[in-house]
Amino acid sequence: MPQIAWIAVSPVKGLRLQTRSEVRLTEDGVPGDRAFFLVGDAGAMVNGKRLGSLMAAEAEQEPGTSKLSLAFPERERLSATIELGPPEPVQFYGLRLRAQPLLGPFSAALSEHCGARLRLFAAPEGRSGVDRGRDGAVTLLSLASLERLTAEAHEREPIDPRRFRMTFGIAGLGAHEGDGWIDRSVSVGDALLQVRGNVGRCAVITRNADSGVVDLRTLHHLSAYRREVQSTEALPFGVHARVLRPGSVRVGDAVAVL
Repeated sequence: MPQIAWIAVSPVKGLRLQTRSEVRLTEDGVPGDRAFFLVGDAGAMVNGKRLGSLMAAEAEQEPGTSKLSLAFPERERLSATIELGPPEPVQFYGLRLRAQPLLGPFSAALSEHCGARLRLFAAPEGRSGVDRGRDGAVTLLSLASLERLTAEAHEREPIDPRRFRMTFGIAGLGAHEGDGWIDRSVSVGDALLQVRGNVGRCAVITRNADSGVVDLRTLHHLSAYRREVQSTEALPFGVHARVLRPGSVRVGDAVAVL
């Protein structure tokens, strides 16, 4: 039976992913996942597609506290209490949101790390920093799909799944089997999901998951065999889902289409 192989989250959208052995899903996804996002000079959200160096930094929100810490290569870890300023208008993809900036040292540290002026914002209540809102509260990727892409790319080593920034990896499925789950209900651990569509891919998957450096023609290899696939988004690789019934999900839990 298919089962959860890994779980990955990131408190700050665009920063390096962290693995978890267990999470609890709500209608907004994993609490704390993409709880914060970065905005550039133009007042619009920026992520690893534009600033690959973000992936070399890692964020951690300490459980049960209001503290956030940031770790950078060759620098001392920065940790401070989360304080929010008054709401401001920001662009999040095509949406106009009002979000609160984080006060204190976080924005300056991330700006220095990336060499660009950045400001860190808290995602508004009821709208986390996941790309598709509640319809994309979680994302799922078959390990066999990674194996297929690795073969298409003629890579000797398996392609790092973190490039694709998905919530759940699933073992025991065929390559791209999730494509047939759209509009179907899927039980994942104690939670129930409804798969809403494909996850289309952009240039961020060409970047190394630890350094953010472009080091693999991932889009080219994916396009070579997935370009003509009928899908809800172009160049599909994995699916996104809405949470119908909240619940806990652990590595090793069963995954079943209902």
